[in-house]
Amino acid sequence: MPKHSGQADAVVIGGGAAGLSLAHWLTKTGTTAVTVVEAQDGPLRPAKRTWCYWNAGPDDYEEAVVASWSRLRITGADGAVVTCEPAPLRYHMLRSAPFEEWVRSRLTQYPATRIVRATAHAADNVPGGAEVHCTTADGRGLTLRGRYVFDSRPLRRMPPARTLLLQHFRGWFVRTASPCFDPEVADLMDFRVPQPRQGLAFGYVLPLAPDRALVEYTEFSRTPLSTAAYETALRHYTTDVLRLGPLIVESAEQGVIPMTDARFARRIGHSVFRIGAAGGATRPATGYTFAAIQRQSRAIAAALGTGGEIVPRPHGRRALAMDAVLLRALDTGRIDGPRFFTDLFARTPMERLLRFLDGRTTPWEEFGIGLRTPVGPMLRTVAELPFLPRRPARAADIAIRPEESLR
Repeated sequence: MPKHSGQADAVVIGGGAAGLSLAHWLTKTGTTAVTVVEAQDGPLRPAKRTWCYWNAGPDDYEEAVVASWSRLRITGADGAVVTCEPAPLRYHMLRSAPFEEWVRSRLTQYPATRIVRATAHAADNVPGGAEVHCTTADGRGLTLRGRYVFDSRPLRRMPPARTLLLQHFRGWFVRTASPCFDPEVADLMDFRVPQPRQGLAFGYVLPLAPDRALVEYTEFSRTPLSTAAYETALRHYTTDVLRLGPLIVESAEQGVIPMTDARFARRIGHSVFRIGAAGGATRPATGYTFAAIQRQSRAIAAALGTGGEIVPRPHGRRALAMDAVLLRALDTGRIDGPRFFTDLFARTPMERLLRFLDGRTTPWEEFGIGLRTPVGPMLRTVAELPFLPRRPARAADIAIRPEESLR
């Protein structure tokens, strides 16, 4: 017979960015009993990964931040450089292992909060809440009950969509023989790499020291590459474009992020909800997820105390509508991706553009940003979107793990 646990205020499935962030905000705002279900060691545990976000001033995760940058740079395919200081915002980098350790250490300070290592199988609604059915490391059944259950596990299949692109990447953590990087400048997009027939590609550089950095090759396209193809692209970028000279690859990260206008269900039962990327937190046009996870987590924690909407939309309707247009325009080839992003960063104040990516701009500001895009192709895309069907995801799109995101 499975073992039953006492009821918690909230059971959180998943110990990644979304699950631990929600547990952190729930305990911080006074939810008295929280249980986090983390997968056991094995294939269900995601590899070490990196998340980035921007913020003004100190925040809750300041102690876990590995590095941050006051200046951001975009380099066009022709070598033209746009460097901006988005003050008061800074671009922050978190590594999953220090972040998880930091959050767990704080959760242990709350006697009613616990972390359970088990494999969660199903979450079912029951009178007064929901139950999560698990298997422990020794093979025993375990049933966890909560007033609410929040599930952050990756979806097995993407919802139907009009457009589905993949942001896929591989990054090297490198150490160079001589100083090659400016630790105050992060390269968000460097388009001096060969472009695919469909979509776009760019380099991404986050300096950690004058001789250390995360150097990444990224594509927006329909199909990921093989590891060998990513390695070839990274060798070309580090050797022929950045001219880093002799270097040591200390570790590597690889992942795939869905960029889609699919509609993600946030509520899958009376007391069961999806959170994080599984609940639509990934920004469709950029792949950034971590900042939206924090907004969603804070809102959930507040709602449990005030009785508001339990899991609000991670992104506003206007933002999602504009992203749907951009994704379709990129997928059809109506706009030149490298030129589009280079011009957008060159013509828009960086602080305003970052607020736009966070969904914190006014309609008037968004109108101004829209005027800085190719108006004709974008209007044509706006006109056709309402008539396009939402199609089920292909079988090849099933094995997407949003928690691997470097965003």
